[in-house]
Amino acid sequence: MNDATLIKEKVAQAIEILDEYGIDCWITFVRESGMMRDPMMDYLCPADMTWHSAFIIARSGETHAIVGQMEKQTVDELGVWDRVTGYVEGVKGELLGYLKALDPASIAVNYSRTSEVCDGLTHGMYLLLEEMLADIGFQDRLVSAEQITSSLKARKTATELGRMREAIGHTLGIFGMVKGFIRPGRTEREIAAFMTREAESRGLGFGWDPAHCPAVFTGPDTAGAHYQPTDRKVERGHVLNMDFGLKVEDYTSDLQRTFYILEEGETAEPPEVTKGFDTIVTSIELARRAIKPGVQGVAVDAVAREHIVSQGYEGYPHGLGHQVGRFAHDGTALLGPAWEKYANKVFEPIEENMVFTIEPRLTVPGRGVVTIEEMVVVTATGAEYLSKPQKELILIG
Repeated sequence: MNDATLIKEKVAQAIEILDEYGIDCWITFVRESGMMRDPMMDYLCPADMTWHSAFIIARSGETHAIVGQMEKQTVDELGVWDRVTGYVEGVKGELLGYLKALDPASIAVNYSRTSEVCDGLTHGMYLLLEEMLADIGFQDRLVSAEQITSSLKARKTATELGRMREAIGHTLGIFGMVKGFIRPGRTEREIAAFMTREAESRGLGFGWDPAHCPAVFTGPDTAGAHYQPTDRKVERGHVLNMDFGLKVEDYTSDLQRTFYILEEGETAEPPEVTKGFDTIVTSIELARRAIKPGVQGVAVDAVAREHIVSQGYEGYPHGLGHQVGRFAHDGTALLGPAWEKYANKVFEPIEENMVFTIEPRLTVPGRGVVTIEEMVVVTATGAEYLSKPQKELILIG
């Protein structure tokens, strides 16, 4: 399926969202988007725009792109936009003429105080737009497009979910393969390189910066997360965990798996590792059952966090889970505690067709970090696993 087909799906979805929220018009206003790409351009036009460009979707269903004349054909050939206007000298005349005829009571534009996925409009571009709209008295009609863009990113279409399922399948497949490569004496860097080679042989992209995708952590006293593989060697008695994600047609997976390296003569992990692992598995399942449309992420995080603490462990130092889409961290609503850094994201209501990770963690002293990361999709009544959940510790002999 090509980009134009997916963009048509998302533009149609955007019209429904505008009507749902009672917003008359949504403008994504950009320039030099190859340098400063607005997060929503992926849903509007795959090409980079050089000059001031306005992608306008009206609540009535009208769609209009106003772009530099030399980029008109590129946008026109998508077959997405009802009308594509090319200008030579400047965008102002065409933009104001169209808006004056449309006369929207509210004009949503691409800025947000709290959500990075909705905040592509630079301050300078906002001031420029405000100044232009003042010529027709529309400057006070500007509102944040956060509601629109959050919902558009969050509500995955069947096409988007299909691409993510494929990415998940490849990720789980490579996790299965690396089990045979891990052994005492291998380094984190060697294990990561094995996984990287396999991903590249399949022609796949990586879910985030390849410098730490996959991230591999063996034994105690590691960085724990968001760090590149090192020359630390796998040793017997270590807990080893990995964070790995792949991209299929621009859509991402994000999963973690935990392994245990058996000591000589061991046939199973020691009791303290079993307890830690079982605690994580249970907390993930309790969280999944708590996810429902309308529930706030702060409540879901509390379910997992309280279970882990009840078993004698410290609470994990991060949110329980984030949305996934075109990026590993992609979306406004978040499963997390009411901490300053999460702002109001944890109070956003969960919506059907959102995709979240669930990724609690805990430390087993002297052994390492036990963590699993699963992906779930929100349904009308709850949440279903997109990834086959890890229920048993992966033992390396």
